[in-house]
Amino acid sequence: MNPPTELPARVRRFTRSETWVHWSMAALMGLCILTAACLYVPQFAELVGRRELVVRLHEWSGLLLPAPYLAGLASRAFRADLRRLNCFVPHDRTWLRSALRRSGPRPAGKFNAGQKLYAGWLAGAVLVMLGTGLLMWFTHLAPLTWRTGSTFVHDWLSLALGIVVAGHIAKAWADPEARLGMRTGFVGREWADREHGEWLP
Repeated sequence: MNPPTELPARVRRFTRSETWVHWSMAALMGLCILTAACLYVPQFAELVGRRELVVRLHEWSGLLLPAPYLAGLASRAFRADLRRLNCFVPHDRTWLRSALRRSGPRPAGKFNAGQKLYAGWLAGAVLVMLGTGLLMWFTHLAPLTWRTGSTFVHDWLSLALGIVVAGHIAKAWADPEARLGMRTGFVGREWADREHGEWLP
């Protein structure tokens, strides 16, 4: 009789290209949020000064935000994960019901339903922020009423974006294994089986 094959203690969750996309976008998003705070919160503005530099950093970090995503499309693993994030399956509905009730099973594939919703919302928010930001930057592109509406949407969506990103960071901070996976690309199989049981064979 052949002895049972021993499963590895750690499994690859992300490739180097995927972690590069994540951390590049995180750096640009962080710069966007920090510079926005310096532009809108008087105390931060006084502390930093150099408003013109802050404005330029905010504009260019926002404009470059889609660049890591577009570069990541060259990676087969990144494209595969985008397909996973863009596809809701029956166990995702179970996960959402359990999350709302704060009880019950939470089956998940490589990404749980909460991560899929976050990724979709973030992608839409970045596109809206980019569009409204361009209308505010290049004032000759649209009439005054459009620019006024863009400013309103940009300001309030930036606040929502800051809150949602803070929630994402808090969730990641509470899960050291998830952070390790995004930093090194590898996670423990025990964690993967517990948190993402539908992912691995």
